[in-house]
Amino acid sequence: MKVDLIIENAAQLVTCASGGKPKRGAAMTDVGIIENGALAISGGKIVAVGNTKEIAGNFQTENVIDAGNKVVCPAFVDPHTHVVFAGNRLNEFELKIKGADYLEILENGGGIISTVKQTREASLKSLIEQSRRRLDEMLACGTLTAEIKTGYGLDTATELKMLEAIFELDKTHPIDLIPTFLPAHAFPPEFKGREDEYVALICDEMLPEAKEIINYQSSITNYFADVFCEKNAFNLEQSRRVLETAKRLGFGLKAHVDEFTNLGCARLAIELGATSIDHLDATSDEEIALLAASQTIGIVTPTVNFNFGSAHFADARKMIDKHCAIAVSTDYNPGSAPCPSQPLAMAIACRYQKLLPSEAFNAATINAAFAVGLGDKIGSLEVGKSADILILDTNDYRQTAYEFGANFIETIIKTGKIITR
Repeated sequence: MKVDLIIENAAQLVTCASGGKPKRGAAMTDVGIIENGALAISGGKIVAVGNTKEIAGNFQTENVIDAGNKVVCPAFVDPHTHVVFAGNRLNEFELKIKGADYLEILENGGGIISTVKQTREASLKSLIEQSRRRLDEMLACGTLTAEIKTGYGLDTATELKMLEAIFELDKTHPIDLIPTFLPAHAFPPEFKGREDEYVALICDEMLPEAKEIINYQSSITNYFADVFCEKNAFNLEQSRRVLETAKRLGFGLKAHVDEFTNLGCARLAIELGATSIDHLDATSDEEIALLAASQTIGIVTPTVNFNFGSAHFADARKMIDKHCAIAVSTDYNPGSAPCPSQPLAMAIACRYQKLLPSEAFNAATINAAFAVGLGDKIGSLEVGKSADILILDTNDYRQTAYEFGANFIETIIKTGKIITR
């Protein structure tokens, strides 16, 4: 059979194959290695996976990549980012080093509100240009699918401008983007003392208008709404109203929960059928059990805790041991996690959350794909899936987490086409 491309002689073909479901428990330690492995690709999809002798005997092509002594693996999926924003928060970086905490900075008009001001002032063109550079950094680190949230507008016009920026970047950048609408990220200063009015604005105006705009984007079939349930952000009842409204409108659900304090939103989001709940630093044992029994993916963001200089991380080790489906994310954003690299997030998760390299790898690929509703299409090297592939200049995949700060990516292949080599 003639195909478009064959990749052969991989020292390790790391498939992350999961049989159509996210990995849990002991399955997290299995990355599906085929030694001397090979892939056949046609029409942008994987048509065969096996050892080199088998693939070479059954398929022919004029385009062959010899991956001798290298790792071939799925491209990374980043399931929680805030990449679209304007400006930076370099001053706050210094304040944090001096000891100011996140909520203190937020209360004094910094944090999210600082980025809101800069994002409101930015033109759509400037917002796209600034965000494109960040996506380029993520691409260089091996990410080929990323979720991106709004949430730095906090008014209807700017939130929709951010959504438009995500759509435009999705059309023009190699990384496939999954939009998440997050006007419930913080309360804007103009609604101080009138927080419930802002919640009403989200539910009565912002969410319906965002849904109408999404409906006009024929290529967007997978999209979410989110809420930041936290002290000094949205309380449990406000979060419930936002999530229930979004669900009625047809959005998939995500939720920032338990980053600093546990307000009960993990249970709420799971009960509402959320695709993911994210952060999980203060999640209780009871809620961990609920997560394990659900189809919801738990996303941990070790880069945030690392950036804060915190010794407290989400107990991802316990969650995996209790059979939760766990994914890893960079949470790339201007304040709490200015990090484009999934391999670095994996390295931190190994050291501070006690994940094995295999568990971190599955968390950044197949489970991350399920965390954005695309586990049937990407995240592993299995027949029928998109040929989103990395070739790493190492003969052992574990080195991506072991040698932190390095970049082993030699070749990036998107839907069967080489985009970087």
